[in-house]
Amino acid sequence: MENHLPHSLRSDARDNRERILAVTRTAFAAEGLGVTMREIARRAEVGPATLYRHFPTKEALVTEVFAEQMTTCTAIVDEALADPDSWRGFCRVVEKICEMHAEDRGFTTAFVSAFPHAIDFAAARERALDKVAELARRAKETGKLRPDFVLDDLIMVLMANGGIRTPSPATAVAAARRFAALLIQGMRAEPVILPLPPAVRLPLTVMT
Repeated sequence: MENHLPHSLRSDARDNRERILAVTRTAFAAEGLGVTMREIARRAEVGPATLYRHFPTKEALVTEVFAEQMTTCTAIVDEALADPDSWRGFCRVVEKICEMHAEDRGFTTAFVSAFPHAIDFAAARERALDKVAELARRAKETGKLRPDFVLDDLIMVLMANGGIRTPSPATAVAAARRFAALLIQGMRAEPVILPLPPAVRLPLTVMT
C-alpha cells in the first residue's frame, strides 16, 4: 500500500493542477483577469492553499494559462515573416491577432500588461513584438504600409479590439474581423477601398 501512496499523491496533485488551469482559462477568456485567485480556487474546488502551492502568484498562473496562446501568437508572426509578400503577411498578422484576442479577453489584458516578475511571459511577448517590427519594416519597404506606422500602434489596436463586447464568442470574432479590415485600410500607404467583412450588431453599453 505504501508503494502506491507517492504515485497517488502525484496523481492528485496533477489532477488539481489541470483542473485549476482549465477553470482559469475559461474564467479569464470570458471575464478577463479580474477574476480573483480565491474565486478560481472555489470554481476549481480546491482550497486556496492548494492553488497557491501550484501557483504562488497570480502572475505565475497567468503565465502558465496563456503559454499556449503566446506560442500560437509567435507562430502567426513567424508564418507571416516567411511569406514573400510582406504586406500580405503583415495584414495576416493584424487579422489573426485581432481574432485571437477577441476569443480570449484575458489574453488581451495579459499581453498589454506589465508583469515585472513574469520573466518568461515578458520575454516571449518581446520576441513576438520584435518580429512584428521586422515585418512592418519590410512592409514599409514595399511602399504598402504607411511610413509613420509604429509598433505602439499595434498595441493600441489590441487595446481597442479588447474593448469589443458581444453576446457570444462567435460574434466577437466576426466584429474583430471587420475591425481588422477597417484598420488595415487605414494602415495602407495609399488608400484602397475594399469590401469589408459583414457588419455585426453590437449591444450598446448601459451607463449607470
